[in-house]
Amino acid sequence: MDTTLEQRVGELLRGHKLKLGAAESCTGGLISHRITNVPGSSDYFLGAIVSYSNSAKEYMLGVPTAILMAYGAVSELTARHMARGAKGVFQADVTLAVTGIAGPGGGTADKPVGLTYIALLTPTGEWCERHVWSGDRLAVKEQSAEAALDLLRRYLEGELT
Repeated sequence: MDTTLEQRVGELLRGHKLKLGAAESCTGGLISHRITNVPGSSDYFLGAIVSYSNSAKEYMLGVPTAILMAYGAVSELTARHMARGAKGVFQADVTLAVTGIAGPGGGTADKPVGLTYIALLTPTGEWCERHVWSGDRLAVKEQSAEAALDLLRRYLEGELT
């Protein structure tokens, strides 16, 4: 049987003795769902905050109001602040954060439906990726969760510098 991405991430987190926390917006807990489908994930997964509203991003994760006002909930800066906030909440070694526009509405010319930012905060650095996915709402959520887990996998396998 093939190893799933979440199983591989779990093996790597366990092997590196790292604890993971997350902040999810457009994925609505899908990353957490996938991680916790792996038996024993409580060894390395501390938890997640689903911060769907701006007020949740502000109050639960400490995303500055000024960032949300100037750049919006779907921006690189917001994703980075969400990851930093999750680190503070969970005292995690590594944190993932995802924010995006799952659709079908809510998109603009500057920020189309499918736009997603995925941030990763680690002891050695911080990365943020921008994606524009196609497909319906569920497809955007699934692609975002997959990309977030893959970003974490790439870090844990030493592919990010």
